[in-house]
Amino acid sequence: TPGRGITAMVDGATILAGNRAMMLEHRINLPADAGHSIEAGSQVFVARDGRFIGTVVMGDTVRPEAKRAVEALAGMGLDSVLLSGDTSSVANDVAAQLGITRVEAELLPEAKVQRIKDLVSSGHVVAMVGDGINDAPALTEASVGVAMGSGTDVARESGDVVLLGNDLVKFAETIAIARWARRIIFQNFAGTIAVDLVGIGLAAAGVLSPALAALVHVTSELTFILNSVRLLPSAKRRVKTAAAPALDHHQATSPIASGHRVYF
Repeated sequence: TPGRGITAMVDGATILAGNRAMMLEHRINLPADAGHSIEAGSQVFVARDGRFIGTVVMGDTVRPEAKRAVEALAGMGLDSVLLSGDTSSVANDVAAQLGITRVEAELLPEAKVQRIKDLVSSGHVVAMVGDGINDAPALTEASVGVAMGSGTDVARESGDVVLLGNDLVKFAETIAIARWARRIIFQNFAGTIAVDLVGIGLAAAGVLSPALAALVHVTSELTFILNSVRLLPSAKRRVKTAAAPALDHHQATSPIASGHRVYF
């Protein structure tokens, strides 16, 4: 059941493994302190033939580069929002470690989609980063869906951009390089329009000779070509450093987590 859990038949017994909502749907009575005595994490309640038998708690370890990536995005003036299907305590703990102030937890897949739709409809340009099956619908609704290369096949197929590997810093670098390329394209475009307008004005005034026109044309084209040279790999390294000032420091949801600790 998407966003809730799994139902299985084992040796003739019905096994339920899922969140609290799933247990309530199947009228499973949970103890008041179910899962509360265990270290905070994502709780998976287990029931057999209608009787609660225990809780599995999975704790995510924040990826080492996640905080640097969030800091780099903030340095570029971008806001980070954590949308999670985990419990509020888990999501808030992860957000606190990463410095994210906007957190929404216990979201079903359709709720994530609605949050993305709301942000887009309100005029925001939204980049959704995800790697799980539950993230796929939200990836398609975002302005740009970014799937982690190590994620599920459906997430990679749903994203507009697929990052190789798990390094979230690459996402921040991708945005920085894209902005850098767009600035250079705009500079070349604006420069070409300006030169052409000046040339038209000089020609209309009768002061633009063929020789001068050729000189202006060649000089401007050479200037724009040299300006584009800044996009070469040697320049890209400077962009990555400038766009992510927090990358030299030591120290965001499934793509933020690396591995799990499981408690019984």
